[in-house]
Amino acid sequence: MSMLVFRHLEKIPAAQIPVVPVDSFRSSVLGAVAEGCRIVAFHGTPLPADAVRLVAIVADDSAGELRAVAADPGESYPALTPDCPQAGGFEREIAEQWGVKPVGHPWLKPLRFHRSCRPGRDAWGRTEQAAPAPSVMDFFRVGGEGIHEVAVGPVHAGIIEPGHFRFQCHGEQVLHLEISLGYQHRGIERALTGGPHPRTIHHMETLAGDTTIGHSLAYVHALETLAGCRVPARAQALRAVALELERLANHTGDLGALAGDIGFLPTSSFCGRLRGDFLNMTALLCGSRFGRGFVRPGGTAFDVDAALLAELRQRLDAAFRDVAGAVNLLWETASVMSRFENTGALSMETAIELGLVGPAARACGSEIDIRRDFPSGIYRFAQLPLSAFDSGDVFARAYVRWLEIQRSVEFIRGQLASLPGGAVRASCGPLAPGSSVVSLQEGWRGEIAHVATTDAEGRFARYKVVDPSFHNWMGLALALRNQEISDFPLCNKSFNLSYCGHDL
Repeated sequence: MSMLVFRHLEKIPAAQIPVVPVDSFRSSVLGAVAEGCRIVAFHGTPLPADAVRLVAIVADDSAGELRAVAADPGESYPALTPDCPQAGGFEREIAEQWGVKPVGHPWLKPLRFHRSCRPGRDAWGRTEQAAPAPSVMDFFRVGGEGIHEVAVGPVHAGIIEPGHFRFQCHGEQVLHLEISLGYQHRGIERALTGGPHPRTIHHMETLAGDTTIGHSLAYVHALETLAGCRVPARAQALRAVALELERLANHTGDLGALAGDIGFLPTSSFCGRLRGDFLNMTALLCGSRFGRGFVRPGGTAFDVDAALLAELRQRLDAAFRDVAGAVNLLWETASVMSRFENTGALSMETAIELGLVGPAARACGSEIDIRRDFPSGIYRFAQLPLSAFDSGDVFARAYVRWLEIQRSVEFIRGQLASLPGGAVRASCGPLAPGSSVVSLQEGWRGEIAHVATTDAEGRFARYKVVDPSFHNWMGLALALRNQEISDFPLCNKSFNLSYCGHDL
């Protein structure tokens, strides 16, 4: 194998990642995926003399191992996407950011509509240097009698983020859905270069605001690995409690929103309130309903006392009783099940081919969960049962959320009952120079990946972030094929992906 094999959260010298010819790079990544590995990150990193190096990280979930390989492609290379669809978004991003063209890519379009990191280099042959406006491009079109096109967004009803959806329909049947994002691009990765800065942790907390704890944990784990920092056990337990509270709030809110999309008001109204109850439990820990300010390098910024623990346990038990009553109404109501079942179904084969992660993947029967396969923190010692189903439809994506709610509640109860004593924060020293680390976290949407590489001074030379939504948007597009267009809101909510997490 030409790939470097290493462990999750293992500090490795960046120079140890093998740089191979492009053909070997391509065969190594494709061979690993054929063996059952997944692409975790695939990105470009700048070199002197305006060159670009491609770096691919793949995960072998069954072995709990990561593999890395790199190549210097010049201005173009043979695309991986025709043989490996899960590389599709990554290669579009590389073309846009670095002007390196994946020749033969079947869907080579801008991903975030931002300027290239290499001025004057454009993989689409444009002469202008300014980035085009989001969605200003040629969309795929279906021809034939009775075909019509429906454009939705980027401005939507309600207070939600912008995104554009272009449907090709025959009557009510959706033949093709193309999703165009980029409206939330903020240049986060570019701002992280040269860090960590005082603002870096705040960038992490707002990568995707509903995943503050998930992204913050991925970041501090990378930082602590590079600094050789040992986090106190009490802080590790409190971090996991906060992460599971974030999961509870979002899963509960999603189940309520799914009920609202089909007009089932009992669950919709209850879960909307109960989501707030879980957010308020996070506020008990740190004063912020979204957990901002709680996770910090070396541990947590806040501790808990006996009175707060007792109140947290009481609130958790009360909220879970109400959630169980509201959610179980869904499975007991025939009209709900008739809308959930067989709507927006994806097969396990499709989920694996696209590289789906999180509840969307587990709802197709793909048994991947970072808390089990690449555990960190307290999850190394207290694992949760994997929550999966196999029908791949809206029902499965809803039911997996309900399974995870039950198991997260039990996990939190266990952590609160056996909370270690001691400090909640240790000091972190300087970062190791010339080193790389891959930090994975199971956020409530799925796998969060942070890849950090330091320069000779121990500053971030490159910091790559992959939000779970990046993997899963194409899953939503395929779930709509051959569905009625009226099923779109329900399918969309069953994935509930992040616009800003994708756009960064």
